[in-house]
Amino acid sequence: MLQAMPIEGKYEPSPQQWVRDQVEEYERSGGQRANTLRDTGLPVVIVTARGHRSGSVRKFALMRVEHDGEYALVASKGGAPEHPLWYHNLKADPTAVMLQDGPRAFDFQVREVTGEEREKWWDRAVAAYPAYAEYQTKTDRQIPVFVATRRA
Repeated sequence: MLQAMPIEGKYEPSPQQWVRDQVEEYERSGGQRANTLRDTGLPVVIVTARGHRSGSVRKFALMRVEHDGEYALVASKGGAPEHPLWYHNLKADPTAVMLQDGPRAFDFQVREVTGEEREKWWDRAVAAYPAYAEYQTKTDRQIPVFVATRRA
């Protein structure tokens, strides 16, 4: 089984210390530690993408929402009025994405979903992490959902 090709560029860790710490520990332990959202016990994956302005490599944890080998990446930002910064990175370069779910990372391609497909993935996301439903009530924007599909 082939592993991901590294996304080239300078790694720029998150400005948030807890995010930096979680990504580092998750990767160092092969997904054995720091693999849940803080104290919730709910699993996360690590996503790597390229910054759309800086070109720097960015890494962040997202809730693990997997179905038949594909993953939902939910741009909730806790219900904030604006999209998370990583949303713009994925929109700018949807093929430069790696996702680590456990010990190894693989190359993925993402696409933002709409309509019925979005609703199916949204329901899966809310089932995995019920707080998403609350986040949607806190904002006027429809929270975007990407589907990540592993590249051959």
